[in-house]
Amino acid sequence: MSSAGLLADPAEVRKLLIASASSGQAITYSELLNALGHAFTRPKMRALCKVLTVIDDEAAEHGEPELAVLVVRQSDGLPGQGWWVGGVAMLHGYDGLWTGPAAAKLVKKLQRQAFEYWAGKTTG
Repeated sequence: MSSAGLLADPAEVRKLLIASASSGQAITYSELLNALGHAFTRPKMRALCKVLTVIDDEAAEHGEPELAVLVVRQSDGLPGQGWWVGGVAMLHGYDGLWTGPAAAKLVKKLQRQAFEYWAGKTTG
């Protein structure tokens, strides 16, 4: 997927997500949009999700853990519906609800993989 027409430069978003991963912290949609100079709106959040797809596709090509799982709703600390219906959860053998303890367990596992992978690493 080309980065033309995206809300933000995938490289810039990737850098922010790697910083989040290396510090062992998830980031809310609102926090990430603010860091990119945007106020939170649902259309901006959906546009951000397109950028996250590009980032995770590239990460998969390089054998890196996904980063989109680090972007969560403030209300419950879980990724939004787009992450779940985008097939990511199914790739991990999960076909349950998008909320609740089982969903949180999968998200924490995938976040931990990103945290461990990026701990102490720097990017150029």
